[in-house]
Amino acid sequence: MWRNWQFISGVLKIIFRHPVLGITLIPILPDGRIVLVYRRDCHQWSLPGGMIDWGENIPNTIHRELKEETGLNLIKIGRLVGVYSSPDRDPRLHSISILIEIKVAGEMIVKDTWEILEVKAFAIDDLPLGNLAHDHDRQIQDYLDEKTTIA
Repeated sequence: MWRNWQFISGVLKIIFRHPVLGITLIPILPDGRIVLVYRRDCHQWSLPGGMIDWGENIPNTIHRELKEETGLNLIKIGRLVGVYSSPDRDPRLHSISILIEIKVAGEMIVKDTWEILEVKAFAIDDLPLGNLAHDHDRQIQDYLDEKTTIA
């Protein structure tokens, strides 16, 4: 019994003392607008994305998160913009986010209504910069500046 508890305790320490890995997406519509989602938890605009599920690869995560949060279809995976790992980038937990540009099309509709309240496309000049969730202001600026960032 004691050995089982030691094993379980060790696994829990590994899980809860290590960052989780997720993706953040910069969805670009054919007309060049960038798609953002309005988050239920913090009431801020955000880039769509989420955690990579156990047994899932990054392309599958992109498809799943894009569909759940925006209803859009993936046309093409674009460039890797960066990897963001600051422990305070997400106030909920220490997460490492891989930022990826993607080309998308289709009808915008929120499917994950527990997390997302609204989905909307913005022209670059109309992006609500300065008050985005997490570190998404920096991520969008890095994308606009054509940087590849490891932070």
